[in-house]
Amino acid sequence: MSASIEDRAGLDFVLALRRAWATELYPQLKREFERSGAGGDAATIAPTVHRLPAYPWFAWLERGSQKMLWRAVADAIEHQGASLPPRGNGPATVELDPDFRLPGWYTEWDIHVQPGGVWSSAEAALVYELGARLVMLGDNDDYKFHRLFTETAIPARDYRRIVDFGCGFGKSAWPLKQRFAAAEVIGVDLAAPCLELAAARTNARGVDVRYRQADATATGLEDNSADLVTSTMFVHEIPAQILPSVFTEASRLLAPGGVLRFLDFQFTGDPFRDLAMIEHGARNNEPFLPTMMREDLAAMARRAGFAQARWVAFDERGQGRLPELDWPSRPEWHFPWAVLEAEMPSPAQAGETE
Repeated sequence: MSASIEDRAGLDFVLALRRAWATELYPQLKREFERSGAGGDAATIAPTVHRLPAYPWFAWLERGSQKMLWRAVADAIEHQGASLPPRGNGPATVELDPDFRLPGWYTEWDIHVQPGGVWSSAEAALVYELGARLVMLGDNDDYKFHRLFTETAIPARDYRRIVDFGCGFGKSAWPLKQRFAAAEVIGVDLAAPCLELAAARTNARGVDVRYRQADATATGLEDNSADLVTSTMFVHEIPAQILPSVFTEASRLLAPGGVLRFLDFQFTGDPFRDLAMIEHGARNNEPFLPTMMREDLAAMARRAGFAQARWVAFDERGQGRLPELDWPSRPEWHFPWAVLEAEMPSPAQAGETE
């Protein structure tokens, strides 16, 4: 991104503020909690944590710095006079539905505290794209995070078709195509501006991805037509009552032996860290995150027909997928990334279970 000195200074300031929140305020608050001697689960320790001296600073700065981030990013985009880049003549395509109606649960919130939401305009898609890179504290400039997921959490197989739910501006779809070049990759999302941006960014990479405006509960794709259904940071943005339909749709799309891989968050068993994650949902305008984490998504997948459903941990700064639900130990605030793994039984496996 080409930005003025002033805009870069604003972005750098917000990043420094968020790093201080993650690396200084969070450990300080945890030390205060440990000195309190309080015990219990995330719900029972909440009153104690809320009375600690560092808590008002931690809570305010989490939400306040997020607001500052979007303002700094929006200002930078506006000052550049940026607009959606032309789609170009590359291989990526976009299928938009002029009669498509966005669901109310999606438009009622400024998710991530981004004013207007990612769906509202071309400028909003560009703001989301830059913000998504910066929100990981500058550690995802080359989309290392998504490549690590593709390289370590997706089994090495020959896939005919891969469907990527909640593909956004393509940050997860084009790494899938780059790794599995022979597969047809279809990115599904609700937001038309993000899909247009995804096609432009994908074409700039010379990659063939088919983008489709559709709901992940009703993609309109054929039964048993995919060998892999995946998503990154998607299911925590879906209301609990709709989540079963996401798994039902994935089950319908996958052929026998097909693979499901959803990258998202899970509770760690550390009450302090789990409380911080629950409250992150409120302070970051992600109302469905706490309910998703409380749901048993592995059981939900099994009810939709999947087998071998389980969560494993994911280390976004190191190995990627880990063999068990055992997160790396780091003192600073960081997300409890995890991968939900499941498979559609093959005919032979289905017969064995009958």
